[in-house]
Amino acid sequence: MQSVPTKTVTDALNWRYATKKFDPPRKIPAETWGALERALVLAPSSYGLQPWKFVVVQDPATRERLSAASWGQRQPLDCSHFVVFAARKSYDLKDLERFMERTAEVRGVSRESMKGYENIITGSIRNAGTSGYLDHWMGRQVYIALGQFMAAAALLAVDTCPMEGLEPAKYDEILGLPAMGYTTLCAGAAGYRAADDKYASQPKVRFRDEDVIVHV
Repeated sequence: MQSVPTKTVTDALNWRYATKKFDPPRKIPAETWGALERALVLAPSSYGLQPWKFVVVQDPATRERLSAASWGQRQPLDCSHFVVFAARKSYDLKDLERFMERTAEVRGVSRESMKGYENIITGSIRNAGTSGYLDHWMGRQVYIALGQFMAAAALLAVDTCPMEGLEPAKYDEILGLPAMGYTTLCAGAAGYRAADDKYASQPKVRFRDEDVIVHV
């Protein structure tokens, strides 16, 4: 694997911003969107557990309802692709069993050979459950995926807008997530900025490097 030029990365991250106004007729090409879906699938998570669902909403009527549940914001309507990021609720040992079986399948090893690793994860899950932070732990993994999605989109010159300005319970109801054991945390709109989005030309405001990066 060859690295991309460092300037390619920094230019892409400087270029991106939370797009408020999308160009509705302009759609993300299928090949580009396929790469962004892979970026979601390949996102890292604690122990690799992947306690998430990424709901890609294309149905116009559903998007209308999600827009209403987003305090009337238009990103769900005007973007090319709209993704709802949902976290697994009450992650349990059945979920872990599914993960371990998939690991054995992909790596071509026996379940028995992974027993020690499984025991470590089991202990972490049980401890998180008894301590009351299991759902919080799983939810934090979803935001890692959101960050990777936005970074990958920037490298592909696709605009995004992360959204927490929404009503999770209404999203859950609209998408039927409780029946699947998941709950909405946030959403991500993706597409291309409108030519008259005033936020596109505003300078990016960040603290100086030395104010946020500490070398020890």
